[in-house]
Amino acid sequence: MTTLAIELEIPGAENVTVTDDTLSVDLSDGRTISVPTAWYPRLSHAEQKERENWKLIGGGHGIHWEDIDEDISVEGLLAGKSSGESQQSFKKWLKARESRIARHPT
Repeated sequence: MTTLAIELEIPGAENVTVTDDTLSVDLSDGRTISVPTAWYPRLSHAEQKERENWKLIGGGHGIHWEDIDEDISVEGLLAGKSSGESQQSFKKWLKARESRIARHPT
């Protein structure tokens, strides 16, 4: 039996838009992929200013949000993977965030 191996080339991200409900990523192949922000609790809990503070990493293969310490890969988005962060880790992050906000309200 012969197996045909197909190499998939993952397109890079070119632009990112985050609203209260949706993360949309424009890809280098012309597609735009959109997923619910609920898939990424840190994005979901972020202020709009924090959501807009992103940068492309790995030549466009990932997106990083410095303010909320979130990284999302294009490959994961295309595969339909939501955040892999544990509930325990997220709760710890959220508690630290709430403490920071209480000390330094905007």
